[in-house]
Amino acid sequence: MATTTPKPQSQAPERSLDQRMEALRRANDIRSRRAQLKKDLKSGSVSIGAVISNPPDFVMTAKVFDMLMAVPKYGKVKATRFLNTCRISQGKTIGGLSDRQRSELLELLHR
Repeated sequence: MATTTPKPQSQAPERSLDQRMEALRRANDIRSRRAQLKKDLKSGSVSIGAVISNPPDFVMTAKVFDMLMAVPKYGKVKATRFLNTCRISQGKTIGGLSDRQRSELLELLHR
């Protein structure tokens, strides 16, 4: 019986320590800036409409549902209803919103 050597699994290229540390620094920076934005949304110093209409870079990969949940008086039910009304998936990111979805959501938020 002939033995075959298994094919090596394809892996992502190894990253240097500097690359990993830079990625970790960026991820931590984004997390802390998002946390501050959520606090600002809770306090009312930033409006959710402003975040949706002109999102900063650090919030582009954040989920729309999570940002809505940071707004006072917006619980799971209301946030889900808004997303369903605008035909937006709960997993959709702010950067991934189409123009139609973004405008429908903004119109609904301004009512």
